Amino acid sequence: MQDKTYWKTGSLFWGVLVVGGLLLSWAAYPSLLNMVRRWDSSEEYGYGYMIPFITLFLIWQRKDKLASVEFKGSWGGVLLLLLGSLVLFVGQISTLHSITQYGYLIALIGGAYALLGREALKIIFMPLLLLFLMVPLPAFLFNNLSSQLQLISSEIGVAVIRMFGLSVYLEGNVIDLGTYKLQVVEACSGLRYLFPLVSLSIIAAYFYKDAIWKRVVLILSSIPITVLMNSFRIGVIGVLVEYGGPEQAEGFLHDFEGWVVFMGCVAVLVGEMWLLTRLGGDRRPFSEIFGVEFPVNVPMAGARSRPVSIQAIVMVLILAGTTGAAALVAGRQEIVPERTSFDAFPRTVDGWVGYPEVLEDIVLDALKLDDYVLADYRNADGKTVNFYAAYYASQRSGAAAHSPASCLPGGGWRMNDLTLYEMLPGLVVNRSVIQKGEYRQLVYYWFKQRDRIVANEFMVKWYLLWDALTRNRTDGALVRLTTSLSPGEDVKDADARMTAFAATVVPGLNAYIPD
Repeated sequence: MQDKTYWKTGSLFWGVLVVGGLLLSWAAYPSLLNMVRRWDSSEEYGYGYMIPFITLFLIWQRKDKLASVEFKGSWGGVLLLLLGSLVLFVGQISTLHSITQYGYLIALIGGAYALLGREALKIIFMPLLLLFLMVPLPAFLFNNLSSQLQLISSEIGVAVIRMFGLSVYLEGNVIDLGTYKLQVVEACSGLRYLFPLVSLSIIAAYFYKDAIWKRVVLILSSIPITVLMNSFRIGVIGVLVEYGGPEQAEGFLHDFEGWVVFMGCVAVLVGEMWLLTRLGGDRRPFSEIFGVEFPVNVPMAGARSRPVSIQAIVMVLILAGTTGAAALVAGRQEIVPERTSFDAFPRTVDGWVGYPEVLEDIVLDALKLDDYVLADYRNADGKTVNFYAAYYASQRSGAAAHSPASCLPGGGWRMNDLTLYEMLPGLVVNRSVIQKGEYRQLVYYWFKQRDRIVANEFMVKWYLLWDALTRNRTDGALVRLTTSLSPGEDVKDADARMTAFAATVVPGLNAYIPD
């Protein structure tokens, strides 16, 4: 019987691996640094520090299996590396960090494929995929998800409060206890539990040696577990505030409750795994089904040295070119056009008299805008149109306009019949009648992005990428008009009022939101 062949990694192979890794990391360095800063500044992504170390551990865990596989270079990996390098370079030119970060990981997996070949990549593919968990979501996806979770958590939290026999009123994401209003803000949406718990469930599923469907259930269940536990926490805070005062929703107790909830989520996840093992007649001990294995020692005496394939050399050359190209655009400064501050926006516009308002600090912190105007404009008939415009000098580093479709429901408004509407010739906007109880309002909103008027939020992101690449600009704004509908008032009259106001205001916006 022929002895099994083992392979050892020589200094030349390690040299190629290290040089390739350094070149790739240097090419994406600004975006990797931005990612680490997001881990540091956002509790939702604080777990990101652990993901690279977990991936390295999982690869080390399978080193005995890697030692028994010959590394054969792959041209398919070279193609994937080229694709990742292209995505990375596009991200560097546009300085959109999310694109660069995803390009980096695609190139990393492509490089591993090119260097190791198909059989070896299969052994470490899942640990490498885990690295995608450390990349922060693009801002517009994060904002939309956060807004929806705030509403869901608020509704379930109110249900929990009512279980204790307390009278409570819910308006969007504001829980009114009568003596105190508890606002379910972005920090309470549950994302700071959801992202770590989903990541933990994926890692747990990796170690869970059972049927695929059970692993899928384990991962998917982490979402409702997080939402329900976070909602329960909000409900408990409401009860504590009712009996113990507003300080129950602040400080150490508030943070401690967060830790208790997260550990409770982990306990539920472990309990779920135990229950899943009982399904299907599997009588193996839980420690056998779920456990961390360690690599076994393999006899390296007489092991063959791994050769360095032509694909590995090509990989290094591609990464050298990617790094050089990234260095050429590294000093590219974003163009921020000169503009007039909204402080100078006229208080009287063709008979409409404006009454400015100021956003609260908590709202400004969430919006991350650079300039804004918010004012009620009243005409001679006493009819009012609320005008709001939020300007962003750059939308590259997580700051982006929040869509009213996500924000208005948080204030308790129900949006009805959201449609496209040509308000003025060539100006197509989003139009909706929103309602809160008996109160109705007509809302128009659109995104002014450089020289474009865009109604669709996803098209905003496409043009953002295109203009960042071709014009080196990402400035833009959200513009919103709102007017109240009197009881029995025809919506057509409100449309006419909004159109009349827009006809006086829109032509002058270019000075404040440049083309």
